[in-house]
Amino acid sequence: MTENAPRRRPTIEDVARESGVSRGTVSRVLNGGHWVSPTAREAVERAIKKTGYRINPHARNLATARANSIAFLLTESHDRLFEDPNFAVLMRGAADALAERDLPLVLLMAGSDDEQRRATEFITAGHVDGALLVSSHLGREGFLKSLVDAEVPVVACGVPLGYERRIGYVAADDLEGARDMVAYLRDSGRRRIATISGPVDTSGGIGRLEGYRLELGDAFDEQLVAEGDYSRASGAQAMTELLERVPDLDAVFVANDVMAAGAVEVLQSRGRRVPDDVAVAGFDDAPIATRVEPALTTMRQPFERIAHEMVRMLLDVIDGRPAGRMTLPTELVRRESA
Repeated sequence: MTENAPRRRPTIEDVARESGVSRGTVSRVLNGGHWVSPTAREAVERAIKKTGYRINPHARNLATARANSIAFLLTESHDRLFEDPNFAVLMRGAADALAERDLPLVLLMAGSDDEQRRATEFITAGHVDGALLVSSHLGREGFLKSLVDAEVPVVACGVPLGYERRIGYVAADDLEGARDMVAYLRDSGRRRIATISGPVDTSGGIGRLEGYRLELGDAFDEQLVAEGDYSRASGAQAMTELLERVPDLDAVFVANDVMAAGAVEVLQSRGRRVPDDVAVAGFDDAPIATRVEPALTTMRQPFERIAHEMVRMLLDVIDGRPAGRMTLPTELVRRESA
């Protein structure tokens, strides 16, 4: 009976185990070999022969096919997607750049562990040709390892902390932008300049805080620093903390315009005139900057160019060219708040 028992048909998992690569890599070899190194391809082909795996005829017909779509991979919560206007600007810019090439953009949310798992499975299964990574956080970037190990083309918006040398990126010059803004406030006669930083597990949060620190030099004081998470509520909370700690502050540099709007509300509720008593400066030049009263002085990020450069760079990686790294300058926009 044992001799006549049918042999189990080899699976993709058997090929992956034999070749020492991931299931996703085997799948991509079967679907044309996109994003697969010559070494990995050879290992998979040897494993296919050794295991006797039979390639599905449909997969063979797809040998020269691509998914012809790109993922917009946002590692934030759904609430942040709708609260932060920068994401919409980036997404629209990327969609416009891809439309020129007749390619659709697929939004994938990856703010939670489950969402990251599902997004990783979707991407590595070959449903998209690559991913535009937006808002990565240090300490929560483990899912990137799966994408990098699977040789998925990825380009990040901002420096992908922990993967700076393995993933291409396009970033605004957060550090110099922050320095320029603090210098502007000092040149305007402000002497007690506080800051509301972004989250210090993001490249923007780290870079803008470091720029603030460097520009103040010996005048830097930890009491003048409060951390936010880029939300309006966190900006209001941080401003409240700063006023309790340093009631004589006369300026605050805020790491994004949404938090700056929250800071202005708190200052006005406490009877502080903006900019007469306290100057407020933001970062981004988001739409909210001109809706606040007074309108925000801010540091403009070139979001549309960032989005277009990310798309161009990602398509280069998909075509087999090395990933690039680009840092773009910011621009001071003077309005009534400072």
